[in-house]
Amino acid sequence: MTDTQLDPENAKLHTLAKAQRARNGAAEGAAVRDDTGRTYVATTVELPALQLSALQAAVAMAVVGGAKSLEAAVLVSADKGFRQEDLDVVADLKGSGTPPRLFLADPKL
Repeated sequence: MTDTQLDPENAKLHTLAKAQRARNGAAEGAAVRDDTGRTYVATTVELPALQLSALQAAVAMAVVGGAKSLEAAVLVSADKGFRQEDLDVVADLKGSGTPPRLFLADPKL
């Protein structure tokens, strides 16, 4: 997936996720947009006592910020698909409307 394949709002999420991943030198970067248009960006957390995927961390930040549902999520990862635990955490914030759109991007793009 590249920015040209996305609408402007989702391309912004892709850009933010790529930049945060590069800045932190992390395995993954993620960005989510809540139902009010706020964005939250995170990378993989790998501490001795805490491990979170980038998408889990971004969703946690959205919840702390008061988000009730998500519109979209972008994960920049070398993995070839979403892990079930990432799908589950996004599903927790589907709200009563349309499920969030999910995008997976190769870090090389």
